[in-house]
Amino acid sequence: MKLLVIDDEPGLRQSLQLILSDDGHQVTGAADGAAGLEAALSGTYDAILCDVRMPKMDGLEFLRRYQAAGGDALVIVMSAYGSEDSAIEAMKQGAYDYIPKPFRADEVKLVLRKAEERERLRGEVESLRSTLGAAGASPDIVAESPAMRDALDLIAKVAPHRTTVLLTGPSGTGKEVLARELHRRSPRAAAPFVAVNCGAIAPALLESELFGHVRGAFTGAVGSHAGLFERASGGTLFLDEIGDLPTELQVKLLRALQEGEIRRVGDGASRWVDVRVVAATAVDLEEAVKVGRFREDLFYRLNVVSVHLTALAERREDIPPLVRHLMARHARRLGCRAPTVAPEAMRALLDYDWPGNVRELENALERASVLARDGHIESADLPPQVRGAPAPAPTAPAPPSAGARSLRRHADAAQEAAIRAALARSGGNRQVAAGLLGISVRTLFYKLKQFGIGQPPG
Repeated sequence: MKLLVIDDEPGLRQSLQLILSDDGHQVTGAADGAAGLEAALSGTYDAILCDVRMPKMDGLEFLRRYQAAGGDALVIVMSAYGSEDSAIEAMKQGAYDYIPKPFRADEVKLVLRKAEERERLRGEVESLRSTLGAAGASPDIVAESPAMRDALDLIAKVAPHRTTVLLTGPSGTGKEVLARELHRRSPRAAAPFVAVNCGAIAPALLESELFGHVRGAFTGAVGSHAGLFERASGGTLFLDEIGDLPTELQVKLLRALQEGEIRRVGDGASRWVDVRVVAATAVDLEEAVKVGRFREDLFYRLNVVSVHLTALAERREDIPPLVRHLMARHARRLGCRAPTVAPEAMRALLDYDWPGNVRELENALERASVLARDGHIESADLPPQVRGAPAPAPTAPAPPSAGARSLRRHADAAQEAAIRAALARSGGNRQVAAGLLGISVRTLFYKLKQFGIGQPPG
């Protein structure tokens, strides 16, 4: 193994270097935490032996900074009598093991042999994940096209590491699905996956949502509140639409990524968090940097590994399996059989450009399944723009009152037809029919009464 020994006692450091070199390891020494951090980040090591109490930077601070910078070597802390609490705290924060001082040579060798065996097993798992590639993907992911397979291969390679990942691509291409796949393949899979859309929360509330607040921090803060960083500790935090993050919060996010620390609103103390951040954006962040809307240092911190998802129109090979997958998922949710798709309807789906990408495809299929007869989707069941239907010819304007009545009659007729089709498809089950229509059961009952559907004559 390639080892780094960080200890401010020259005699102990040199003794360890001799013992470990004689055991076949490649050993480098550092005289304090600051020098050790520089060596750890500029080289590649399998394990790092680090003293807890050192000048300039202690072992806990070294561990925090090393992990925040993306370091993934196993860290083994060494603690003298009386500093066991610090060693235990280091293990809570991600250290692999600790060795109490004074120690015997065979104790150190045993801990390193255990670490070496763990790394061997982890290497086998990573190799297996890499070999499986897209074939080992979640059932929620469809990847027939080369572009999607390339994206999944890259996800498989970076998943075992703590590296920050930036997902780019048009809206609706499935960036959150890929972020969840990254989490599922990572060593953090058993810990929380927490997602937030940075553009969906008011800027005044976003800081508290991300970092939390303490009691009395602002009007209405009647108690302390843990933010999303704390709730995702040990797992993955997915920051969707990161380009919408307000400028003042970009500085605080950068600190959290660099230092591994956050500070609740109104709190004077920082808190250490162990979070892997995955960000996503549909906008060009490099252009946003040029015009001053996004910090350049934050962009480079997020863009350690970039995975791009192309538009659905550029990977049409994915459309047929996506159709089957989405229809099966829709059927499972509603407890009914998935409809079949007629060849001419599939041709229309393949020919359409899908500006809304997978999200638009899903909505179109849900609409078609509501309108389909006898469990068979025809091209006529697809939205007009998908099947290439011409726009209605313009008609002469009617008087306002007549036009309003005509428009209302057309709307009511369309609603009644959709409700009758949903009831037929669900076998009269009103709860399933409401799900097909995307409305509440209460709303459906109101509409049934309005149109006299299923009501006794009177």
